[in-house]
Amino acid sequence: MGLKLTLKPNEKLIINGCVIQNADRRQTLTIENRADVIRGIDLLDESEAATPTKEVYFFVQSAMLRPEIRDDITPEIQQRLGRLVPVFNVEIGGHLIEAANHVSARNYYNALRAIKPVIAYEEELLKLFGDKDGSVVAAE
Repeated sequence: MGLKLTLKPNEKLIINGCVIQNADRRQTLTIENRADVIRGIDLLDESEAATPTKEVYFFVQSAMLRPEIRDDITPEIQQRLGRLVPVFNVEIGGHLIEAANHVSARNYYNALRAIKPVIAYEEELLKLFGDKDGSVVAAE
């Protein structure tokens, strides 16, 4: 059974590096074989990778979208994930370990999915310790 995707009007996705944009109606695609697929909504712009967790997400995304750099970037991804694990509680750290396992298996999409709850948790922490836009406020 293939991967079935229902695309919203004008939604973009990338399949094996090829950017595809849906027309103005909802459509369903089925991808029958193994491919690197990511929806436009799941893409993180490099300028948005401003926290440690978002940065590692961006690295994983880059490995997914650019197969020619995978071998070079994978050790860096694993190191960054390893450094983040002890920063978070056991539950959140477990997502990072899961992401590292997916990266080792070259399943970058599932690695991205595993990192998403960590990004959400990190954003909540930054809101608790920062100002309204999430930037950290220095103690006086």
